[in-house]
Amino acid sequence: MNILLLGSGGRESALAWKISQSPLTNQLYIAPGNGGTGAYGTNVALSPVDFPAIAQFVRDHAIDLLVVGNEDPLVAGIVDYMRQAVPALPVVGPEKAGAMLEGSKDFSKRFMTEEGIPTARYRSFTAGTIADGYAFLETLQPPYVLKADGLAAGKGVLIVPTLAEAREALAQMLHGMFGQSSATVVIEEFLSGIECSVFVLTDGHGGYRILPVAKDYKRIGEGDTGLNTGGMGAVSPVPFADDAFMAKVEERIVRPTVDGLIRRGIDYRGFIFLGLINVGGEPYVIEYNVRMGDPETEVVMLRVASDLVPLMLAAAKGHLGDMVLDHDTRCAATVMAVSGGYPEAYEQGKAISGTDLAGDSILFHAGTKIDADGRLVTSGGRVIAASSYGPTLQQALATSYKAIEALQFDKKYFRRDIGNEFPNS
Repeated sequence: MNILLLGSGGRESALAWKISQSPLTNQLYIAPGNGGTGAYGTNVALSPVDFPAIAQFVRDHAIDLLVVGNEDPLVAGIVDYMRQAVPALPVVGPEKAGAMLEGSKDFSKRFMTEEGIPTARYRSFTAGTIADGYAFLETLQPPYVLKADGLAAGKGVLIVPTLAEAREALAQMLHGMFGQSSATVVIEEFLSGIECSVFVLTDGHGGYRILPVAKDYKRIGEGDTGLNTGGMGAVSPVPFADDAFMAKVEERIVRPTVDGLIRRGIDYRGFIFLGLINVGGEPYVIEYNVRMGDPETEVVMLRVASDLVPLMLAAAKGHLGDMVLDHDTRCAATVMAVSGGYPEAYEQGKAISGTDLAGDSILFHAGTKIDADGRLVTSGGRVIAASSYGPTLQQALATSYKAIEALQFDKKYFRRDIGNEFPNS
């Protein structure tokens, strides 16, 4: 098979690593890819949102499967476009109507409420209803959670400690803090608990498979302090997500989500991300994403023991049937090296060395590129993730940290406390 994977981050690096291992894979193309994905296939200079160019590439290179890694093309309707442009092409990803689960926080919260899926109490507001927003904030206990309705590059969620700050944040968001993405703002009650990420591959006809569970670390600072980032590390499995907890997740969240999409006539063939929080042993949904998470993919792919390609192809064709998705019993951990200053202003073009010293870790590139002089350099905030196996989480983390320590670029930063809340795992 010839496969085209869209995206350029650490998630796509991990997917490319996994896809390249399949005996079904003939040619793997990554568009646009990054400085490390060339190890698994061929990088091609295509934008994931240039649908006509992608369709032409599919025709010219006899692509048998299109895997959409990131959310932007999904929310923009790439699946709907390809169904018209290349009708026979199997695509891993939801149609535009399904991508609204991530593209609109208001849509996803209404979906959960209507399907009886456990989630935080909420209301949505626009500039015209800001007074109602202030009144709703007064019914909540601190801290206060405000979310931009639309895509905001993972930065559209504010958690503020006081009512006065919440009122000010609401005003700023509705008046353009995140552009059009925050023209509508969702305010919801704060849920206290431990988060985890559950990923589901579904075929649009009620068939689904649950992938290994992961937990990521969003804050830039150790002890989960400071600004939110795209993710500083991840571990899998998650000790508290035991069989009893996951049975609740499947019964109360996974099945109602899959069934609710079908009831709405939404043909969803691809990955669903469930951002969950464990509140006293009960799972609640914080958010949906319509693709794999990052950096969770960098541990989840290590723990998918089955060949992923036939599973994705079956999902894209609408018949997962009785296909098996086996989990590797080993633990996996990833640590992300980021540019100094991230998630705010940071410099790019820093030369990277030490990638040959990764040892037993797998380096998944995110913000890297090969410059005009053939050097591997930084090109983003999150630069490289080191992922490792281990008989325990702590041993997997130790291996990843060794690789991250060996990696060198100017102003490198990484969190040293990934997985610390699971000292005996």
